[in-house]
Amino acid sequence: MAEAARILAISLAALGAIAMSFGAQFQNDAVGLQQKIQRQKSKIRSALNLRQLMSVMKRPRWLAGTILLGLATLLQLTALGLAPLIVVQPVGVIALVVTSVLNARLTKSRLNRGTLIAIGACTIGIAGFVVSASLAATEPQIDDNKLRQVLAVLVVILIIFAIAFLRFGKRFNALTYIVGTGVLYGFVATLAKVVIARIEQAHFEWLTVFCALSLVVAMALGGWFVQNAYASGPPDLVIAGLTVIDPLVAVIIGVAILGEMDGVSGWYSLVFIFCGGLAITGVLLLSRVHPEMRLARNLRSRITRRRVL
Repeated sequence: MAEAARILAISLAALGAIAMSFGAQFQNDAVGLQQKIQRQKSKIRSALNLRQLMSVMKRPRWLAGTILLGLATLLQLTALGLAPLIVVQPVGVIALVVTSVLNARLTKSRLNRGTLIAIGACTIGIAGFVVSASLAATEPQIDDNKLRQVLAVLVVILIIFAIAFLRFGKRFNALTYIVGTGVLYGFVATLAKVVIARIEQAHFEWLTVFCALSLVVAMALGGWFVQNAYASGPPDLVIAGLTVIDPLVAVIIGVAILGEMDGVSGWYSLVFIFCGGLAITGVLLLSRVHPEMRLARNLRSRITRRRVL
């Protein structure tokens, strides 16, 4: 019965990943159109201001993307109710492959060799997580102490993000927003899993309510980060960050705080470290070799040289 539930959870997570791919592409297109209107003289992507973001949110394509992302979230939450966090969350890497192919077709461009290698590294690294976790993960009881630890770490992360944005906000680039989104959504997945588990355990009280409110805050801030990520980089790079950093953060919390790998041998830790390193390397490589990112860097270099001259 437990094995059947995990298979169903992985299937639902895979469907959610596909929905996320199309939703991300639609939202990216809407953001790109808004920037094209606002910056007719420049082809360089940059962060959105509040007025631009409000304008983007009224576009039918953005709304369609939001509906698809909502469906992806619903499928993901259902999957989290059926299997451990570290089994479900990494399945989203399927979205990276779908988004890369979809974006290449829509922009009528070819993925270069470096991009394909980067996507392969992300996919293989996260696939290793799924296989390892599905064989070893357990469903522990989530007590108040574990929940307080998760919330404490989230508060620290939010403070760090606030300080970083106030001091270096103007220097944020696509990768910065993507990392921020991935970390926040990793906590969103973890908190969602916690709330679902507490409801199933008939243990819904003020701490669970606070957990749900924290989930909403992290999701809202992550949503703002992801819109700026779309504005600063291609959708497959954004999805790469989300489907790698998000599950890595969720897995770390699941292992270190929730105890989903308690009693597992040290070999699994080595496999997790290797797979995580491979996936992160893939994201960093993708941010360097993706055709759209290389084009943006070349344009910035030309503009800088013109200003100097």
